[in-house]
Amino acid sequence: MRKSILTGLVALGTLSAFAQQDPNWESTFRQINDDVQKNSKAYSTLKDATETIGHRLTGSENGNKAEEYAFNLLKSYGFTDVKYQPFEVESWSRGTLAVSAGSKGSLQPIKSVSLAHSPVKADLTLEVVDMGNGLDSDYVAHPGIAKGKFALVYLGTLPGTTGRSLHRSEKTAIAIKHGAKGIIVINTVDGGTLLTGTASVTGKLIPIPAVCIGKEDGMRLKEQLKSGALYSRINMTNHSGKIKARNVIGTIKGSTLPNEKIVVGGHLDSWDLATGAIDNGIGSFSVLDMARTFIQLKLQPKRTIEFVMFMGEEQGLLGSKAYVHETIKNKQIEQLRFMLNYDMTGDVRSFSASHPEAQPLFQSIGAIAQKIDTVFTNGFSSRAGLHSDHQPFMLQGVPTGGGGGGRGANGPAGCYHADCDVFSLVNSEQGLKNTVRFTSMLLYGLGTAESIPAKKLNDEETKAFLLKHNLKEPLQLEGEWRWKD
Repeated sequence: MRKSILTGLVALGTLSAFAQQDPNWESTFRQINDDVQKNSKAYSTLKDATETIGHRLTGSENGNKAEEYAFNLLKSYGFTDVKYQPFEVESWSRGTLAVSAGSKGSLQPIKSVSLAHSPVKADLTLEVVDMGNGLDSDYVAHPGIAKGKFALVYLGTLPGTTGRSLHRSEKTAIAIKHGAKGIIVINTVDGGTLLTGTASVTGKLIPIPAVCIGKEDGMRLKEQLKSGALYSRINMTNHSGKIKARNVIGTIKGSTLPNEKIVVGGHLDSWDLATGAIDNGIGSFSVLDMARTFIQLKLQPKRTIEFVMFMGEEQGLLGSKAYVHETIKNKQIEQLRFMLNYDMTGDVRSFSASHPEAQPLFQSIGAIAQKIDTVFTNGFSSRAGLHSDHQPFMLQGVPTGGGGGGRGANGPAGCYHADCDVFSLVNSEQGLKNTVRFTSMLLYGLGTAESIPAKKLNDEETKAFLLKHNLKEPLQLEGEWRWKD
């Protein structure tokens, strides 16, 4: 008990110290709050973009329009330092697809969608084998069972089973490793909803066809397999080739610490089945409105802040990888002090960071936000995961973070990467305002704090951090684990 009290007092003292380091924080935060509540354009610009552009697939005509939309929006807000950061990507777009399944010689059509980076052409009729959750352990338990067959795998973790829920691309890589000639992924969402997304851990074409089918159809196939052999035909065509895409970057140069940089970003691109209002319109258009807020209020932090619209996230974090690669090439990687990422983040009411050392600073900022509006809970979580634009930064030891506590979307989880991800899901304009105002406060606090307690890790520290968070296995599957044991 005594130790707990002492720890709490130390934490409170630390919070108090941070809270006192800038007496202007509260007045500035109140200006931010008032401006966003009255003038936010996150909701209206997202609505306009979904109506006038549609989907924002990287490499497509729509993707190009989205890049120009974001660039012109930042210009209209008064940014003088806004630029494109071009990079080359392996473009993939779907062509035709027909999937059928049943007993040999009696195959029935099944509603399906191709997973990205599937081959440009495939026409195979093979036996199907149930590989459960599609983890390596599922294959090891039945050596050779999937070789030369289609692997039927569940997207998440089947009820009543245990084990880590890997990304669809990682499950595809495992299927390939164990000799499968194709993969059929069962979506976890009721109602026949189909999910798209990449099946490649590298962002390049994979050697086997990968498709997604609805939950009900998938569970029916699993039942059929209990009573006998099951066969399926996958007949697909797709398109692939090198194209150019562009990140969009708006910069506010720091007044006294210009070589210390805070990056706040979200991916502008989306898949092509819908308009990507939730994934990732609510994140990227909130970041654009944070930029508007800083310019509107003439906020001048000590550190440089870059507002980045990443493209190519859906195809394998291509835009954020290009950004980080450029900082390494220009020997500016050490300037990156923090990266805040907003991917499907709606209605922020708390903060998060990859490093627990950030908690005192984040919660001292949050305490002022909560004083202004008690809707902000000032909770804090420390976590580290993969598969969004923070990942390339995290792999170089840069502390990352963002927001939590999100609400304000009508069932977005079920429409993830699906044809129902449309603007009507964004049922709360106030939710976007909460993301913008509270994150702008966090961003200003990070930009003006005397010090940022979460430091950039060196190579060995980064390795230890990733091991601590059990990220070695998925990174090895992606080919991103650079350390030799």
